[in-house]
Amino acid sequence: MSKPVPWYGLRNEAEIFSPTLLVYPDRVERNIRHTIEIAGDAKRLWPHVKTHKMAAVLAMQIAAGIDKFKCATIAEAEMTAAGGAAEVLLAYAPVGPNIVRWRRLIEAFPRARFGALFDDPAAAHACGIELHAHGLTCAAMIDLDCGMGRTGIAPDDHAAALYALLARTPGISPAGLHAYDGHIVDPNLETRRAQCDVAMIKVFAIRDRLLRDGLPVPRVICGGTPTFALHAEHADRDCSPGTTVFWDAGYGGKYPELPFEPAALLLTRVISKPRSGRLCVDLGYKAVSADQPHPRVQFLNLPDAKAVVHSEEHLAIETSEADRFQVGDALYGVPQHVCPTVALHREAIVVRDGLACDRWTVTARDRVITI
Repeated sequence: MSKPVPWYGLRNEAEIFSPTLLVYPDRVERNIRHTIEIAGDAKRLWPHVKTHKMAAVLAMQIAAGIDKFKCATIAEAEMTAAGGAAEVLLAYAPVGPNIVRWRRLIEAFPRARFGALFDDPAAAHACGIELHAHGLTCAAMIDLDCGMGRTGIAPDDHAAALYALLARTPGISPAGLHAYDGHIVDPNLETRRAQCDVAMIKVFAIRDRLLRDGLPVPRVICGGTPTFALHAEHADRDCSPGTTVFWDAGYGGKYPELPFEPAALLLTRVISKPRSGRLCVDLGYKAVSADQPHPRVQFLNLPDAKAVVHSEEHLAIETSEADRFQVGDALYGVPQHVCPTVALHREAIVVRDGLACDRWTVTARDRVITI
């Protein structure tokens, strides 16, 4: 009697080279469905496409009723608009030559509504001049720093003044507020909830002030994946999770209360057994993101693996089960951080019913598609 294949295993494993990225569409579909269920309505969602960067996954999201998306690059925005999204939000201000690229993108896809984040009046002015000169407009949201300290302006008088300036700037129209709280990652749900509530007090105080001043604030977009379910409890805001579509070991370990499951794995093979208790696999940091400390991958069929050496094309691990493996045997791993891991791969192998049966291009992996 043959040994049953685990959910992640491939019956045609011998045909697939390593290292490679595997995607399981049935799990992606369930993750999309859970995301919509938590939000209560697909229209409240602006999922970040930086996690998957794939036109095929975007098509699944649109088919499920999601029509608004957030992007990190102009290439991602182009992929998203080309895929039929109704609204595309660039998660920072276009600057330098990207202003012209941004204008050309808006010209190329007149059916989509484009928006960008601004926290600097000069950047908003430069973008507005370029768009206005070509008879175009983009939606402009104020990027509010609610504690992360990466981009954005503090939710104070300066933010209110900047929003009023946007309302007077040709080529752009005020579209609301954006507050990303990526610094709120505490594993404890109630601690995370309390931190989230505190961070949003000033954000919504600014919203209320702008409304009293007679300025339109069509929407407030809040949060990433760790605070997604918390923001979803409040009807006065939209949500922009990203990692929920693929999930990963990092968030899976921290947030077990969330219903998502790993939908993107890494296939790697043993290439050496250099000493007792040690295996070396072909999963260097050109195949799995090295932005996190070890473990950068959690192996489903070797859970006690401990990373000891990680280089460009090699990952040496120590394990009490080394004798169970031969050179050439496959390991399947959940990346610790899936978003930058996907960007390391030009394509993903699609797995349905235990068979590798298709390939999906990582469409927006490069910085430029056509524009």
